[in-house]
Amino acid sequence: MGRYDRLKHILRLDPEEDFEEIYRLSATYEFPWDFARALELALYRTYAVPSIGRLLAQTAELTDRTQKRYDDTALLLDAVMEHGHKSDEGRTAIRRINQMHRSYDISDGDMRYVLCTFVVMPKRWLDEYGWRRLSRHEQHASAVYYRVLGRHLGITEIPCGFDEFETYLDEYEAAHFGWDPDARRVSDSTLELMASWYPSPLAPAVRGASKALLDDSLLHTFRYGPPRPAVRRLVQGALRTRARAVRLMPPRRTPHYARQNWEIKGYPGYPVGYRLEDLGTFPRQVQRGAAGCPVPHGNV
Repeated sequence: MGRYDRLKHILRLDPEEDFEEIYRLSATYEFPWDFARALELALYRTYAVPSIGRLLAQTAELTDRTQKRYDDTALLLDAVMEHGHKSDEGRTAIRRINQMHRSYDISDGDMRYVLCTFVVMPKRWLDEYGWRRLSRHEQHASAVYYRVLGRHLGITEIPCGFDEFETYLDEYEAAHFGWDPDARRVSDSTLELMASWYPSPLAPAVRGASKALLDDSLLHTFRYGPPRPAVRRLVQGALRTRARAVRLMPPRRTPHYARQNWEIKGYPGYPVGYRLEDLGTFPRQVQRGAAGCPVPHGNV
């Protein structure tokens, strides 16, 4: 198999009908490491919306139990991608996500914005640091994938194509990004989590490198000082060097899912794996089967 043969296969698929397969091929074969980093950044961006950042601080999930929240989010989204929206595993993961979200007063706009970050940020990351860019075909499939997921999460007025997702994201951030001390605590905890994945002597460098990847709007919103230009050049240069090296590697033969990422700390600790229905938070008792998927699974 040649380096671009899988892309050729993707381009022969229909992004409206084969969106799950296209997204899975992109995320687990072509760019597993990049998608993990891009989706981390996608979730991180949402803290800069004060209504989101404050809620996350009030739940304490991303300040007191940061690693567990990171693990559970990755594993639940992973199950939907690996098995599909209509599968038993996908339904269980979606039900758990809905049960958690519906325990809080979250606006439709905030939910829609979070969905947009999942669509837009992988493309923007790969534009800068990928071994190749995400094709328009893959962008189209990603928009369909998250449009369908959003419907299962009960989100209304979801953008249609990739460009609409991107426009909504940019306009929402321009209107809603703002300083909030609780959101800053969530941001600090997340940076500490990332630093904790490495030996302690490297922690300051990891925090500095993470801030070097933040754009000016995030730095300004969280009131972080600008990274030194040399640090930003070093971090961005290292990522682009990695991309050139990956481009020369043979294509991946087996998929790589989020549960296989070494920074997922909880999964290896389960003696016999984990049950999707046990992941996440249980802020209040919910009736079994309640707050499940609002979409009949015969249709998407």
